[in-house]
Amino acid sequence: MFKKYIVMLLIGIITISLAACGNQKGEQASGANDQQSANATTEDKSYKSIFKTSVFMGDSITEGLSFHGILADANVMGKAGATAFIVLEGDDVDVLASKNPKNVFIHLGSDDILWPTDNPKEFALTQYAILIDRIKGKLPNANIMIVSVTPVTAEAEKVEPRYTTINDYNKGLQELAAKKQVKFIDLSPIFQSNQNLHDKDGIHFKAEYYTCLLDFLKDQVK
Repeated sequence: MFKKYIVMLLIGIITISLAACGNQKGEQASGANDQQSANATTEDKSYKSIFKTSVFMGDSITEGLSFHGILADANVMGKAGATAFIVLEGDDVDVLASKNPKNVFIHLGSDDILWPTDNPKEFALTQYAILIDRIKGKLPNANIMIVSVTPVTAEAEKVEPRYTTINDYNKGLQELAAKKQVKFIDLSPIFQSNQNLHDKDGIHFKAEYYTCLLDFLKDQVK
């Protein structure tokens, strides 16, 4: 009965994610010029070299790092609809451990906020804590960093009001990071100094966001 319930939950979250976030590839494919520009920037700044010992674990937003060719597929573990719970249910931590990265950026939350439960924040943070412990157990020497959930546009909030809880959720992540003694990285300065980074759905991002992101994070890698 429990397994059947879990399967139903997974189907529900995937359906919600696809409806709320739209088709990742469809949205991002519209920015072909953006991708070419980002690829040129990538070559100039050698992001693939800088982050060669790092792995980004997350959802479809994280997936954009490899979709746009900014980082190699081996350095990105991002998939549409991913949540802390879904990551724990799969073999993601074992796959991550097999890569043996020095730096692990965990960038989950956009889909956790949509999880079909009475208290998505409480459930998500509980799963997030378990995920951090499991990664620490597999990679005791890795530099683990929690990355804040990215904001959405006002229009996207109107379509999905649960996104209005992003700031509160990020406060929870910051407290969790302090408790687990890992670093919390607040991405809000990126959006204060850069406009129009969102793609058409107001949730995902154009290619230039990812170069801004890696410029912001590059001092964090060892």
